[in-house]
Amino acid sequence: MSTQLDPLSLSADLLYTVKTEGDPDWLRSNLATLEKSRLDRSLASRERRLSFWLNCYNAYAQLLLEETPELLEGGVVDRWKFFVRDRIPIGGVWLSLNDIQHGMLRHSKHPWGFGYVPRPFPSSFERRFRLETCDPRIHFAVSRGGEPCPPIAVYSATDVDEELDIAIRWYLEETVGYDPHDDVATIPRLFRRYRGDFGGKRGIREFLREYDAIPPDATPSLAYERLDGFDLDFVDR
Repeated sequence: MSTQLDPLSLSADLLYTVKTEGDPDWLRSNLATLEKSRLDRSLASRERRLSFWLNCYNAYAQLLLEETPELLEGGVVDRWKFFVRDRIPIGGVWLSLNDIQHGMLRHSKHPWGFGYVPRPFPSSFERRFRLETCDPRIHFAVSRGGEPCPPIAVYSATDVDEELDIAIRWYLEETVGYDPHDDVATIPRLFRRYRGDFGGKRGIREFLREYDAIPPDATPSLAYERLDGFDLDFVDR
């Protein structure tokens, strides 16, 4: 009989341990050696897969940042290496941060292509354990390597949807501006980069209305902030 710990508990405990500066080694070891059949049983629902992969991503993003801070502080190539290197062992498979974010959480979508292009050649492990559909809310829950994002939380399978909604409302309140005179909503650049995940411009507006970032009857033009957060990039009519 297997004595392995529950994968959901391991992922939550790993993120909590990282946040509280504890020793994560035994948790990393247990995640690395999980049996795939154990993962199958544990990740049997959308909520369980969502919370598991969010916790794994955020825990390892912080761990890898602590181990190789020079990559995020370097140029474009160094940042690319930080996200694409296979340095995360889970269930006997080596994954990258990109594998988790774009493979598991976005249902195998390419990191480029504005959310409309599929990720080529997903592995059998990815196809087996990814979310069944892309949930755009994950963009407000993953650590983005220095870009503004909500405080990193430990997500639970029972409350993950409510916890995500709280994070989104906080983030949009801090980052979205609406000018009723010109009917323009100023929004974070991630909406443009992943516009297909939200269902295009119409879907972005519906998302903003759902979380009370714009009035319920508004259909504004969308102005995307530059990465520096000050000047507008362009207005999308």
